[in-house]
Parts: sequence; C-alpha cells; structure tokens
Amino acid sequence: MHARDVADRPGSGAEAASDADKRLYLEALLLIERLHRRLLDVLKAELDNVGRNDINNVQALILHNIGDEEVTVGELTNRGYYLGSNVSYNVKKLVENGYLLQERSPHDRRSVRVRLSEKGLQLHSQVNALFERHVAALGRQEDLDLRELSGTNTALRGLENFWSAQVRFGG
Repeated sequence: MHARDVADRPGSGAEAASDADKRLYLEALLLIERLHRRLLDVLKAELDNVGRNDINNVQALILHNIGDEEVTVGELTNRGYYLGSNVSYNVKKLVENGYLLQERSPHDRRSVRVRLSEKGLQLHSQVNALFERHVAALGRQEDLDLRELSGTNTALRGLENFWSAQVRFGG
C-alpha cells in the first residue's frame, strides 16, 4: 500500500496521517538512496563508453564537483563530495592516475590543496557534456517537467537541513 492510499482512507484520523507521513518519509529515503546508486551507474556506463578504466564512478563525480576550483580534502568532505567512500583514498587514486594535482598550502603546511589536472579537466568536460545531454533529454520527457525539479530541490534542501540539525543537536 502506498502512503497516499493510507492518507486517502476515510476516518483514519491522526494515527493514519502519522502512518502516511512515515510512509512518505521512508519512500523519500528509498528514492534518494536509489537515485544516488542509479547516478553512479550512469557515470560508470559513461566511463566505460569513453574508455576510462583508471577511474571509478565516485571519483568521476568528485572530479565533476571540484570543477575549476582548488580545494582541500576537508572541504571536499564538508561540501558533501564524500559519497559514502573514503575521500582521502579517492583523492590519492585521482592524484596517482593523473586526474588531480596536489600541493601543500603555503599558509598551512598541514593542509593539502587539490585541483584538476589537464586530464581531470578533460574528464570533467565529458561528464559535464553527459549532464547537458541529460537536461536536454529530460526536457523532452512527458512524465517529468523540469520546472518541478525546483520544488524537489527545495524539499531535498529542507531534508538536508533537518538531517544536519539532527546530527548537530540530536533528535
């Protein structure tokens, strides 16, 4: 039974509304997890298509998120580019495979800054082109209006803020 089925039941009262809310919340959690995995699948397929076997999908997403910036490993983690795997390991592999350049910060010798190498910029461009193709294709989808993504993004940011508060202040 779907959450909206529970919400539509007559005479279910506050308890059913709570059940419906819980089902909506759990469905959102499942979709977020599934969408993340599916995005990684899409990136893996693109890496295979362009013959990149020295980088994995998580690393490609990290590269895309770095873009033309210069960041520390700590900033990558704080910005949410961690993606469920060890960011230090991924940075090390990206440096070893020539996608990232790293250098010690002149201001804080303990801090290492990373930026994309020419090879990394090239892959960033390929991933960016993939995302541009997706946007164009989504614009032709009948079952999804791109303008709806704005509301989705607002809801997801609200959920992110809620979870951040749970981590900081407890439930």
